[in-house]
Amino acid sequence: MIASVFKKSTPLNYALIVFLVLFFFFIYQIQETSWMSSGVLLLKKGFTFLLVLASVFLTSFIGKRNGLTKDSGYTAIFFLLLLLFFPTILSNLSILFANFFVLLALRRLISLQSMKASKEKIFDASLWIILASLFHFWSILFLILVFISIILLVSRDYTNWVLPFIALLAVGILFAFFTSIFDINTLQYLENASQTNFAIDYFKNTSENIAFSIYVSVALFFVFLMFISLSHRPSMTQTSYKKVVASFFIGAIVFVLSANKSSDFLALTIAPLAILATAHLEHSQTRFKQEIAFGLVLLCSLYSFVSQL
Repeated sequence: MIASVFKKSTPLNYALIVFLVLFFFFIYQIQETSWMSSGVLLLKKGFTFLLVLASVFLTSFIGKRNGLTKDSGYTAIFFLLLLLFFPTILSNLSILFANFFVLLALRRLISLQSMKASKEKIFDASLWIILASLFHFWSILFLILVFISIILLVSRDYTNWVLPFIALLAVGILFAFFTSIFDINTLQYLENASQTNFAIDYFKNTSENIAFSIYVSVALFFVFLMFISLSHRPSMTQTSYKKVVASFFIGAIVFVLSANKSSDFLALTIAPLAILATAHLEHSQTRFKQEIAFGLVLLCSLYSFVSQL
């Protein structure tokens, strides 16, 4: 019943998703109200909301444009529900920027399937990922996805292998230029940014621990179902699904490696997981299975959100 509301992509569904994003964003932000008395902070909160909204619809666009999902609102609503597991992401502008740039890169890499303008897409994707690393250093690992895409589709042209390094050099030169202007110690900055921490004992309370455990269970469920159903999906989309799965695991590795660890870094796994969840829901043969899967994710996300307020 609830899942069927988002079965079709309509203006009403888009309006509902915008309202839900705004509602949960406001509910979380209202927990601390000092920002309401500052015009600068108000603008920052407004920009953060727009960035979250853009990420929601960009993820939906990636799925539909590349045939990974149907013309439905499932991807957008799944993105929101998965985001609610870790509401602190809604205040972390740096990780939201990193995630948005990674999404722009993922869009270009998945569209490589058309074999059109492959060099431009590889360079663009590399550039977006390197820009993402300026906001969260370990996002640089998504360059692995660039090389996976090259191996799967355009490995015969050796120039494609060089393009990520050209993008890295271009951003590196600009980065060195700005650090010299603002008198920033580049080596010290990189040393601090590239620190690692493999411990996963950062939870502040039981609610965060439970939310993390449920999220991992949900993620493994949808990833496993994609693995067992991949061979039954259209051959034209199988390579793209492999990239989405790879993107999820790279995001998980970024989380594991990151220092000053928090659940916020799992934001990099939300978009691929939303696409995988939508693909499963749309692949289900019965409405009952769709409602059960959607309902469980809905209940778990709402519980996690409310328990962390």
